[in-house]
Amino acid sequence: MTQLDTDLALLADTVLQPGFVGTAAPDWVRRRLGRGLGGVALFSRNITDREQVAELTVQLRAENPDVVIAVDEEAGDVTRLDARTGSDRPGNLALGVVDDPELTEAVARDIGADLAAVGITLNYAPTVDVNSRPENVVIGVRSFGADPQLVARHSAAWVRGLQAAGVAACAKHFPGHGDTVEDSHFDAARVGASRQELAEVALPPFTAAIGAGVRAVMTGHLLVAAYDAELPATLSPVLLAGLLREQLGFDGLIVTDGIEMAAVARQWGVGGAAVKALAAGADAICVGGEYKNEGIVGLLRNSIVTAVREGALTEERLAEAAARVRALAAWQRQAAAPLGRAPEAGLAAARRAVRVTGTGLPLTGPAHVVELATPTGIAVDQSMPWGVAEPLTELVAGTTSQRVDADAQPPWLPEALAAADGRPLVVVGRDATRHPWARQARAALVAARPDAVVVELGMPEPVATGAVYVVTHGGTRACGRAAAEVLIGLA
Repeated sequence: MTQLDTDLALLADTVLQPGFVGTAAPDWVRRRLGRGLGGVALFSRNITDREQVAELTVQLRAENPDVVIAVDEEAGDVTRLDARTGSDRPGNLALGVVDDPELTEAVARDIGADLAAVGITLNYAPTVDVNSRPENVVIGVRSFGADPQLVARHSAAWVRGLQAAGVAACAKHFPGHGDTVEDSHFDAARVGASRQELAEVALPPFTAAIGAGVRAVMTGHLLVAAYDAELPATLSPVLLAGLLREQLGFDGLIVTDGIEMAAVARQWGVGGAAVKALAAGADAICVGGEYKNEGIVGLLRNSIVTAVREGALTEERLAEAAARVRALAAWQRQAAAPLGRAPEAGLAAARRAVRVTGTGLPLTGPAHVVELATPTGIAVDQSMPWGVAEPLTELVAGTTSQRVDADAQPPWLPEALAAADGRPLVVVGRDATRHPWARQARAALVAARPDAVVVELGMPEPVATGAVYVVTHGGTRACGRAAAEVLIGLA
């Protein structure tokens, strides 16, 4: 290998942020870090508790003191630190419903303090997408709301709060994933808005985040025809170098969404997509998901080096990208300012976000709770605990419950009604209206028990269901607790 190849390999390693398997740093990760790997991305598979992840980040930093250690901690339904327990904070939609930017900033500051305490330096959050299409299956409660100005002010507040703790924020998914119906994990999501519509709806939160000093922006694998009819935003110079850099004036780190996602990898391959993203203006390549071994890192590095040698990517562009990664690491060292946690902020916010329609609360005694277990988006850990039954049982002895899914056998309905005979019935769902079986099951329960209390832990519906309709605007542990308190009159 020539000196040029060695230099290019170091630059290529610097811009990569791969995931890995295990709760301790594998040998290959340590070895790569010692050779200049610039970042790693942690997922819930790498985290058991705070003490363990703190030990893990110490291991990583021992090999490369400047490593960027990233995590996807939106702290709502999308949580990595609390994937095994459920987050003790609400997500963005709940914060948007409360619409108190100071509260949003306080919650984000607590998230930052939590991450900084365990050695994480970059958070792939906040989601600043405007939820302008109700049928969007990807964003939902991850968005602050459907009003661009509301989303903008809370995006800025979230950035300020997180970065006050010395953890870099990353606004996503540029230029806006809210006006889509496809899931970019599986295919390029299409955005049909005009440039004017994008300027009025999707872009204000990114502008606000940039104004608040956000250190990073994550690209979306979004086909935005108004700017580029051929290439998804992650691979588009028009969107990254043109719109984000030149027009919006962002000079921080541009990091890709998972480069292994089918929306870009199916057509260009993982290595080809990484090269095109860097050439378009991205600075860091996030790769996790199913690609989490040393082989993928070698493939990406070799693809980048080869692209420079063959002229598909300039050395200057690669060096610029690596310099931005190093600048982020330098900022974090200077910005680090240990803050104490304020764990009460999360539950306080969740309580303020609960909305109730109808009369009939508090419950008159121990209830029977039926939870409709609908699947969540791929960004949410499927095994994460959720629901109202558990916190309600902790508050009211004698509470009973059952969980029903799409494969439940037909006898479940009469069994549920029998269990609720002579006592309150509480029906709990997460985006129940989006799933025909759950919508039908809930309708059958309410038809048999018109006095039933319906709790929605996802997106609220335009028309209330049941005698009492309780909406938490999120399915986190804090949201479930807040709902349970409302049911028994503690709130």
